Amino acid sequence: MNPDVIANPWEHLRRHTPARIALGRSGVSLPTHQQLAFQLAHAQARDAVHRPFDMRATAEAIEALGVPTLRAHSAAMDRASYLQRPDQGRRLDDASAQALASACTGEALDLCIAVADGLSALAIERHAAPFLAALLAHLQADAPAWRLTPAVLVEQARVAIGDEIGALLGARMVLVLIGERPGLSSPDSLGLYLTWAPRAGRSDAERNCISNVRPEGQDYPEAAARAAWLLRAARERALTGVMLKDESAPMPRIEGSAAADFTLTQG
Repeated sequence: MNPDVIANPWEHLRRHTPARIALGRSGVSLPTHQQLAFQLAHAQARDAVHRPFDMRATAEAIEALGVPTLRAHSAAMDRASYLQRPDQGRRLDDASAQALASACTGEALDLCIAVADGLSALAIERHAAPFLAALLAHLQADAPAWRLTPAVLVEQARVAIGDEIGALLGARMVLVLIGERPGLSSPDSLGLYLTWAPRAGRSDAERNCISNVRPEGQDYPEAAARAAWLLRAARERALTGVMLKDESAPMPRIEGSAAADFTLTQG
């Protein structure tokens, strides 16, 4: 124990979270080891943003699940363009748009899964295939059976690029798996975005989101169960977004409270 470091009284709570809480202090500053840990976490977040997408390995992992894949690229030609021009990351480049249009069979399909590097290719490389394995286990038990397009792996992509991909492949809805913006304790967080009737111009209010999918956050079984519930509800009700609430699990009760919703009080 360093006598120059004054411990924070909440330090015992750190075992419950990777968040940067109760770091203690040395004088008016952070302890040296906490400052170094912050610099390391910041470097890991920056590395995740700039990491090139290993599309080949990711495609092989997804194809091993029995899901065929297609490859595409956004209108952002490189990482610098992607970071400076978010609008380019929301649309396909011309060659990719033509290739996906040619791949459309004209058959009405239920779901397109788009796998996008986003702001953390590391998240996709680590979590896309394991999450899809858990999700497919849910969907394979459904009736009527789900009719899926090939999974589309897309580089330098933002969430909204899924709208164009789903429309070109004739899917009734699109599920985008994307690397989320890295945080100081989560450089590899996977996000899921579900949109009914995808087409260019859809707004974020028309999507459902499940975030922080990773073993240290929302693990694969839980995220897959939630995603499967939303997919089934979207197919049944023909909608997503603010009109579709996640009711896959009951709201946790507060100990000692008679109401399930702690915001409600009895008079």
